Amino acid sequence: MSNNPSPQIDSGAAADPGQPKWMVIGPGLVVAATGVGAADMVATLVAGSQYGYALLWAVIVGVILKIILVEGAGRFTLATGLTIFEGWRSLGRWTTWYFGPYILIWGFVYGATAMSSAALPVVALFPALDLTLCSVLMGLAGFTMVWFGRYAFFEKITAVLVGIMFVTVVGLAVIAVPNVPAMLKGLIPLIPEGGVIYTLALAGGVGGTITLAAYGYWLREKGWYTPKWMRVMRIDNSMAYVMTGIFVLAMLIVGAEVVRAAGVAISAGDEGLLELSDVLNERYGEVVGTGFLIGFWAASFSSIIGVWNGVSLMFADFWGHMRKKPGGHPDTRTGGKYFKFYLLWLTFPPMLLFLLGKPIGLILAYGFLGSLFMPFLALTLLGLLNGRRIPKEWANKLHTNIALGITALLFIVLGAQQLYKSLSPIWGG
Repeated sequence: MSNNPSPQIDSGAAADPGQPKWMVIGPGLVVAATGVGAADMVATLVAGSQYGYALLWAVIVGVILKIILVEGAGRFTLATGLTIFEGWRSLGRWTTWYFGPYILIWGFVYGATAMSSAALPVVALFPALDLTLCSVLMGLAGFTMVWFGRYAFFEKITAVLVGIMFVTVVGLAVIAVPNVPAMLKGLIPLIPEGGVIYTLALAGGVGGTITLAAYGYWLREKGWYTPKWMRVMRIDNSMAYVMTGIFVLAMLIVGAEVVRAAGVAISAGDEGLLELSDVLNERYGEVVGTGFLIGFWAASFSSIIGVWNGVSLMFADFWGHMRKKPGGHPDTRTGGKYFKFYLLWLTFPPMLLFLLGKPIGLILAYGFLGSLFMPFLALTLLGLLNGRRIPKEWANKLHTNIALGITALLFIVLGAQQLYKSLSPIWGG
């Protein structure tokens, strides 16, 4: 059990476990919104444009896997009172040696990537703006919101951004008029020829980042920190990822009905979404194309503030333990000096990459470490949710272990594929 002092709870942040289901959605929505960024939108769009609805079943599998993974992280935190990093430390010193370098290198490169992604749709809407300047402004906007805002404010902003994403993207899917019989056929688990990588990406990659591990920290910030919140946490997590599934399904519909019908190839990077906006302008008019760019921006900016808040909390907890601070120390919480240090690290040093052109070495390091984090999370949760580290009442059942095992295996395969992709420039592949 944890020796942490009682968590500091934002006034009014803690919900009544007996409230209606829709009123308890909070941290789950934040982690889901943060996990679905521009790269996920492009991956789903390309899958839909190339394979139609054949991979719809993979979207559903992906939603189920994310519910299992995030529920595991939340269950560990509520059942033990420990943070996920405290749990990792109990598995051995190797977890610290991995996580420390990872979070610093990942944050440096991701900061630049996230700021650029949020700036792209803004520059598309206002071509007179400079992309580098706009990227800096996106970073500063996210920095200011997280630096001065408490969790309750951050959650409300995220909910607004999710609302914009949902209305624009789901609305676009409705306008595109999905082929329902083809969708039903897509529920049959089949992998189309040449579609293995897209299948794995949809099942395991969409909506999955380091922020999945931040869920427990957001539970604590929300004021949900004991086993009595277990049912609320599970509702929160499940409903949030069902929304994610609807969002991803909408992108698949757009890929299948709009991009495929237009006979165009969408780029694999964030620029693919700009190309989609051009297709939408031609087919439906500028109002629809502009609306989609706004949704693109909301998806990207929600990832900025989610990472800036959640991963800063993870770093603060990590560094607090390195400095021998007791669990829950103010320095390790929102607004604490370790939190603020990482927030500065995410925002300002990455701006140098705009001037240096994102050196290939850092990009390769990001790909290398990024490919290993999700397998790391899935495998460590298997260790944490069994045996002496968790009260028997909340330990994994057999079916949960099987599901987590499948999830871990999927992420290992995805990680190996991403690792190969990241290192292939070095090998000349």
